[in-house]
Amino acid sequence: MLPETGILAPGWAGTGVDALVSDEAWVQGMLDAEAALARAQAGLGVIPASAATVIADCCRVDKLDLAVIAQGVRATANPVVALVSQLTAVVADADETAADYVHRGSTSQDILDSGMMLVTARALDRIERDLSRCAGALAGLVGRHRDTVMVGRTLTQHAVPITFGLKAAGWLQLVMDARARVRRVRTELPASLGGAAGTLSAYAEYARAAGVSGGIELVEPFAAELGLRAPLVPWHGIRTAVADVAAALTTTTGALGKIATDVAVLTRTEIREVIEPSAPGRGASSAMPQKHNPVFATLILTAARQLPAQALVLFQCMIVEDERSAGGWQAEWQPLRDCLRLAAGAAANAVELAEGLVVRPERMRANLELTGGALVSERLTTILAPLLGKSAAKKLLTWAIEESDNTGADLVEVLGRAVADAGAELDLAAVRASLDPGSYVGASAELADRVLARYHAD
Repeated sequence: MLPETGILAPGWAGTGVDALVSDEAWVQGMLDAEAALARAQAGLGVIPASAATVIADCCRVDKLDLAVIAQGVRATANPVVALVSQLTAVVADADETAADYVHRGSTSQDILDSGMMLVTARALDRIERDLSRCAGALAGLVGRHRDTVMVGRTLTQHAVPITFGLKAAGWLQLVMDARARVRRVRTELPASLGGAAGTLSAYAEYARAAGVSGGIELVEPFAAELGLRAPLVPWHGIRTAVADVAAALTTTTGALGKIATDVAVLTRTEIREVIEPSAPGRGASSAMPQKHNPVFATLILTAARQLPAQALVLFQCMIVEDERSAGGWQAEWQPLRDCLRLAAGAAANAVELAEGLVVRPERMRANLELTGGALVSERLTTILAPLLGKSAAKKLLTWAIEESDNTGADLVEVLGRAVADAGAELDLAAVRASLDPGSYVGASAELADRVLARYHAD
C-alpha cells in the first residue's frame, strides 16, 4: 500500500504533517485504544494484569497488515473488525490465554472513535505548536514596525495611512484567536466508550462475571489511559466533538488565509511592500524567469479554500439516526483526516512565511506618495469644513483631488485657488504640513501595543 505523495496536495505536501494522519497513524490510534481498554479493565480487575500487558505489547501497527484491514472495510463498513481479528491472532501467538481478553465487551465505534480522537489530539498539538511559532514571528514584526507608515487600503483602493505594525497586529490577533480555539478543543476531546448501543452493558457483564464493577466505572480510567476527557454519556450518535474540531480548524485556516491573502496582495510587482522568504528555486516560474511567486501564501490559500467544504461534511454528520448511524459515522473519517492535514499544512507553511517575511519600508514610503496627498484627504475635510461648511468642503475637496489627478497639478495649490474663489483664505503651509502621512496614523501604534500585550500575557 503506497502512501499519498502529495503531488496534487500543495496545501500540505512536504510539511511532514501527513504522517500524523496516515493510515498507519489511524491504525496505531485504534491499537492505542485497544491497549488502553485492556489496561483500564485490568486496573478494575476485569481481566488479568498479565493479559493486559501482553495485549498492550502487541498493539503495534508494524505487527498488522494494513492491506488486509482495508479489504475488511468493504466487508464490515469499518476497519475495526479486521483489526481486532489480526490483533487477536498476534496476541495469541504471544500468549494464547491473553487472546481471549482482546476487545472484551467493546464495539467497533468505541475503538475507532477513541483512536480518531487520539489522531486528532496529536494533529492539534502540532497545529498549536506551529501557531505559537507563527505568533512569535508576527509579534516580532509588530514590535519592529510599530511606527512604519504604509498605505491602508479598503475595497482595493488607497484609504488612509496606517502602520505596518498595526497590520501585523491584526494578523497576530487572528493567529492568537485560532490558537485559543485549537487549545480549547484539544482539552475537550473525549474518549469513546459505550458498547453496542451506548449502555455499557457488555462491559458491565464481563466485569460482573469477574466479580467486580466495570461498566460505567470503566469510563474514567479508560479516558485517563488515553489522555482524553471522560464523556458524560456515550457519544456514538452525538457528534458535537467532531463538529467542534471542524469549527476550530476552519477558523484556523480562515485566519491564516487572511494573512496569506494580504501577503499575496502586498507582494504584487506594482506594490512590492513585502517579499516572501526566498530560497533557490522557490517561487520560480517554468516560463518566466523574472517571476518570484508568493509560494507560501499560495500554499496556505489552497488549504484555506478547501477545508471549509470538508468541514461542512462533518457538520452534516451531526444529523444521524438512532444510537449508531449507517453512513453518517463512516462519512466523517476521510473529511476529518483532510481537515487535519490541511490545517496542519497551513500552519506549518504560515510559520515559514511569518518567520522569513521581508518588509520593505522604502516601498511603503514610495506608495504613500502615489496619490499626491489625497491619502490624507479625510483630514483635509476637517480643515476646510470651518471655512466652507461640511457639505461644500467635501464637494470642493473631491473636485480638487480629481483635478490634481487629471492634470498633475499640485493638490495644495489647486485647493488654495479653489478656496480663494469661494471667498475664503487657506493657510497653504499648514495644509501642506497636514498631508504628511506619518502624522495621520491615528492610534495605530497604541492599537498594535494592545495586541502585543495580549501576546505577552497569553
